Amino acid sequence: MLLQEFAIIFLRIISIFPLLLFATLIMGKRSIGELPIFDFLIIMSLASVTGADIADPTIPHIHTVFAIMVIALFQKLIARMLIKNRKMGKWITFEPTVIIKNGKLLVQNIESIRYTIDNILQLLRQKGVFDLDEVEIGIIEANGDISIQKKPEKASPALEDMGLRKVSSGITYPVIIDGLFQLEVMKELSINKDYILSFIYDKGIARIEDVFLCTSDPNQQLTLAYTREDTHIQLIQH
Repeated sequence: MLLQEFAIIFLRIISIFPLLLFATLIMGKRSIGELPIFDFLIIMSLASVTGADIADPTIPHIHTVFAIMVIALFQKLIARMLIKNRKMGKWITFEPTVIIKNGKLLVQNIESIRYTIDNILQLLRQKGVFDLDEVEIGIIEANGDISIQKKPEKASPALEDMGLRKVSSGITYPVIIDGLFQLEVMKELSINKDYILSFIYDKGIARIEDVFLCTSDPNQQLTLAYTREDTHIQLIQH
C-alpha cells in the first residue's frame, strides 16, 4: 500500500513539471525575475510541498519527505542533462531578446516579451544608462535582466584610455510614450506640443500615434528612440 502511494506521488511530480514549465513560459520572463526558469519551478514546487505538509497535518510526513527527495534528484538529473545537451537547454528556457539596437527600441521584440517602456527604462537606469542613444545593443536575457553594450563614443574609458577625455551625456526624459504626450514631463522641461510635433514631422512621421517613444534632454534636444522594424533572427543565443 505504501509503495503504491509512493508511486502515485512520483507520477504526480513527473507529470506536473511539464505543465508548470508550459505555464511559466507563457507567463514570460518578468514572472521569474533573476532565476533561471527551471530553478524557479524547483523552488516553487519545494515551497508548495513543504507548505502543504506544514498547513495540513493529515498529510503523512513520509510522503513529503519522499516528494522532496524526488524533486531534488530530478533537478540534479536535469542539470546534468543540460550540461551534456545544449539543445535541451533551449527547450526549457527563454531565448535572449534584442530590444535595443543603435539607440532605438525594437518595439515588436519588446511587445513579444510583454515588457513596458517603464520596465526597459528602469532596467537601463539600474545599469547606469539614462539615455537610450548611448546604447549600441540591449538584450533581455533569459533571467529577465538586461545586458547592454554602449556605443564606443559613449563608453567610459578603460585604464589604458585614461589619457582620453570621457564622453558623458545627460539624462533624457520621455515626452511621448506609445503615442501619448507626457504632459507633466513636458511642463518641467518647458516644452510644448508644437515644438515636439514639428520635430517628428521633420522626421517624416505624420501621426503622433506612430511614435513609440520620444525623449528630451534638459536642453530640449529631442530624440526619437524607437523603431517598429523587427529582427526575427536572434544573433544572441545561449
